[in-house]
Amino acid sequence: MTSSPAAKPIAVVVAGALGRMGAEVIRAVHAAPDCRLVGAIDTSPGSEGADVGLELGLGELEVAITADFEGCLCQASQLVRNDGPGQGAVLVDFTHPKVVYEHTRGAIAYGVHPVIGTTGLSPEQLADLAAFADKASIGAAVIPNFSVGMVLLQQAAAAAARFYDFAELTELHHNRKADAPSGTCLKTAELIEELGKTFNPPQVEEHETLPGCRGGQRESGLRLHSVRLPGLVAHQEVMFGAPGETYTLRHDTIDRAAYMPGVLLSVRRVRQLPGLVYGLERLL
Repeated sequence: MTSSPAAKPIAVVVAGALGRMGAEVIRAVHAAPDCRLVGAIDTSPGSEGADVGLELGLGELEVAITADFEGCLCQASQLVRNDGPGQGAVLVDFTHPKVVYEHTRGAIAYGVHPVIGTTGLSPEQLADLAAFADKASIGAAVIPNFSVGMVLLQQAAAAAARFYDFAELTELHHNRKADAPSGTCLKTAELIEELGKTFNPPQVEEHETLPGCRGGQRESGLRLHSVRLPGLVAHQEVMFGAPGETYTLRHDTIDRAAYMPGVLLSVRRVRQLPGLVYGLERLL
């Protein structure tokens, strides 16, 4: 009786390879025995052609940094073209809101399964990408936050919203984050809004002497606030209020390594998905 052949390591391409999140992903992929890094995409000046392992202090990985996004995807797709169903390459993207839609659509077009950590996709773009992934029969995952702790906070917030009519959300990030509010904060608001309630009914006629100081208000009445400061990583607070009490949920990311279990989980699961999923909770 012969044993079945061992599964091949998952071929992974990382976009934003020299960024803070991208570098963590490369370290995690390199350390994972069931993954192999096959591509590193980054547009940092002077990095073209350098070995990404040497750039990140991991030793030589024989993976050259490239700015050619489509070329790298094409090469990754060709590497696994004979491996059969469910064995495609995976793209992990931590780049910029301006390019994330094109990157996600490009990955699907090349038959590479996208795992998207870059936030900033609009609801219309998500709907378009979901339809495209379904048509192409490509599993894809758009994950605003890879932290299991954040998923637990979101679930607790959605449960608490049944009992409170007043709620405000605050997210705090480093000052190099391009989009505001964060995709995680928007996702939290969306989960709370699934109840169909209206929040924060007016109690007085408010007047802002400084426009915007009360945050952004959604159609549901929820208010979202964004803070950007050096020294922060990623933090979120949901505060509910009622006569005589407040109920506060908070999650703090101290180190980006906290996201790596969620990233690797997504890499391992995305190839078996029937289409696009939004949110880490869909994979747990």
